[in-house]
Amino acid sequence: MTKSDALHELSTLLGQRLSTSKFELEAHGRSESYFPLTLPDGVAFPTSTEEVSEIVRICARHGLPVIGWGAGTSLEGHALAHQGGVVVDFRNMAAILDVHAEDMTVTVQPGITREALNEELRATGLFFPVDPGANATLGGMASTRASGTTAVRYGTMRDNVMALEVVLADGRVIRTGSHARKSAAGFDLTALMIGAEGTLGLITELTLKLQGQPESVGAAVCAFDSISDAVETVIETIQFGLPMARIEFIDADTAAAVNAYSGSKLPECPHLLVEFHGSETALAEQAEVFGGILAEHGGKGFDWATAPEDRKALWHARHHAYWAILNSRPGCRAVVTDMCVPISRLAQAVEATRADIAASGIKGPILGHVGDGNFHAILMIDDDNPAELQIAKDLADRMARRALSYGGTVTGEHGVGYGKLDYMALEHGGGWDVMASIKQALDPQNIMNPGKVVRVEG
Repeated sequence: MTKSDALHELSTLLGQRLSTSKFELEAHGRSESYFPLTLPDGVAFPTSTEEVSEIVRICARHGLPVIGWGAGTSLEGHALAHQGGVVVDFRNMAAILDVHAEDMTVTVQPGITREALNEELRATGLFFPVDPGANATLGGMASTRASGTTAVRYGTMRDNVMALEVVLADGRVIRTGSHARKSAAGFDLTALMIGAEGTLGLITELTLKLQGQPESVGAAVCAFDSISDAVETVIETIQFGLPMARIEFIDADTAAAVNAYSGSKLPECPHLLVEFHGSETALAEQAEVFGGILAEHGGKGFDWATAPEDRKALWHARHHAYWAILNSRPGCRAVVTDMCVPISRLAQAVEATRADIAASGIKGPILGHVGDGNFHAILMIDDDNPAELQIAKDLADRMARRALSYGGTVTGEHGVGYGKLDYMALEHGGGWDVMASIKQALDPQNIMNPGKVVRVEG
């Protein structure tokens, strides 16, 4: 049996919903980051769990890799077919299956995006809070254990997924978790699948926690003379226990890029972007306390906004900062990397990273979800200059090792994929071998997104 036999069987199953066209292969062979074009052998577009199960069974019989695909926004080569195989694109599985408003839960298919879900939930008075910035799919967000701008208050995908339906490497369909808010019944298979990046199975259904839409929302942007002043403000705010919904950092280079791209008028210096959720009274109290902390650290221009259009403009600029940064050097690509450290080491980590980039000779604006110690560097390189790519990789390497030396992690939200694979043994030690054993037990042929997260034989 050969690869062509597998593709023939998949074509019989799916008809035109299996594509081997150059357009689809190239569309599913690209990454948001610096990884080169990596073509799969085919792209499948299932419409049901049953079809996903049969796709995996066919691929298992022929030893053909299977790689899940959401919106393609991952940054560490998670969804690239490095060993060939079939990409399973979930765009046709994007339905809301059930809303349990009384229980504050929703069950969805993996291909629905967070923005589409929240648009549909608007009339219920509920919303799904995890916001990674990109309009990612919920299946992809669960697979990479995504977080984002609201994690400081609402947590990450780990905290907001209650149950899953998963197709395993042999085509079996299992359900993990339940609609109950807690359980002491056996291994936590839901947590195992979240962040596994499709290496243990393909998620075909998710049950998610919802939150009540806040009575009032207030947002503000404030400027600082130095990175350390901004970060110290974050640290004191968190230690004070102020319930921030978002607290984001951008450096001077990011502010300049955002101004040029979005028409903003931010002073070209470090900024914090903050948001509060609650009653009008609570918002006023929180703003007053935050304003006092801000003043102690030299914050300026505390512009408070409660009008929806003003808040939307503020977060639109933040969510498009990546594109603004790329636009600041036309024709460039980016090595996008993140790290996460304990709050007590955050100022030191940001300052050391900023100095390292400044000495490198390439541009690398810094921004991030500093409320939980997570920040990103957008290292811009000329695609035609291999020396710049190596400089960026060296910078990313030093960031990762610095994070570990500070008691942190090499990735707070981007995930491991292919790009961070070499750091897993450094971070987890013998625990990485345990992950490989779990992978081998559930996927003995190593067909589920091989070459990502763990290294196994075969």
